[in-house]
Amino acid sequence: MTATIRPSGAVRPSDAAAAVRTRRPKGWASVRRFVLPLAGLAVAIVFLAPYLVMVLDALRPSTDVLASPPTLFPRHWQLSTFGTVLSDDRFLSWLKTSLLVAACSTLIVLVVSVPAAYFTARFRFPGRTAFLLLVLITQMFSPTSLVVGIYREFFEANLVNTYLAIILTNSAFNLAFSVWILQGFFSSIPQEVEEAANLDGCGRMGTLWRIMLPLTRPGLVTAVVFTFIAAWNEYVVALTLMQDDAKKPLTVGINSYVTGYEQHWDQLFAASIIAIVPVVILFAIIEKHLVGGLTAGSVK
Repeated sequence: MTATIRPSGAVRPSDAAAAVRTRRPKGWASVRRFVLPLAGLAVAIVFLAPYLVMVLDALRPSTDVLASPPTLFPRHWQLSTFGTVLSDDRFLSWLKTSLLVAACSTLIVLVVSVPAAYFTARFRFPGRTAFLLLVLITQMFSPTSLVVGIYREFFEANLVNTYLAIILTNSAFNLAFSVWILQGFFSSIPQEVEEAANLDGCGRMGTLWRIMLPLTRPGLVTAVVFTFIAAWNEYVVALTLMQDDAKKPLTVGINSYVTGYEQHWDQLFAASIIAIVPVVILFAIIEKHLVGGLTAGSVK
């Protein structure tokens, strides 16, 4: 039998952990158990407070919104505001425009960014670095700073006041982000996967469609969510290019409820709450894939 000689003063890991536990206050576990949830609840209330105020203002008469002194809860409850907004033909037209623009912009971004990201991830060609740098630089420009040039360009092409103008603009300004994130996902997939697919008889397009795209699903979902939300929330370009009231998206159209001649604050807040619903539904459907896309690559 051999005896293990421990150097003088050495401390076993278990002894160190026990010492830390003994030095820690006994009530720390119970305090952490209650303090952390309360802190999280406080943060959630801070972020949800504006939406709560919007809901309450939608449920009160328009004259009560700016009444003095202000009150949190309505003095007179008005439950018909949401029905009034949903029966408004103008609002339905704005909602249709927003859905059309956001969906088409997202589709165009995916159709263009997937092959571009795949090609730059798998092939080394002259100018590849310059191309990726150019894609990154385009992401730095804001539509607000280019709105005059954008309007002039579409005016010359006779596309002002058309859906195509807004769709192309939203697609162009969201394409860079999609290419960059998908290029990273394609690069992270081992090339041996493609080689195995080729041996099984898959061509280049078959490998991309059947093998690569399912493996990059979190990245695709992330690109879809960010593109859809950016197109849904776009305001400046739509305000500049869309002059027909019936063709305006929600972000621009709902301002018609409050003008210098009429103020329907209740309908403005109700329309704003309804405009949030499609984005919330989208998040609820693909939330688990979105989290996977944002955290992919963080752990090897």
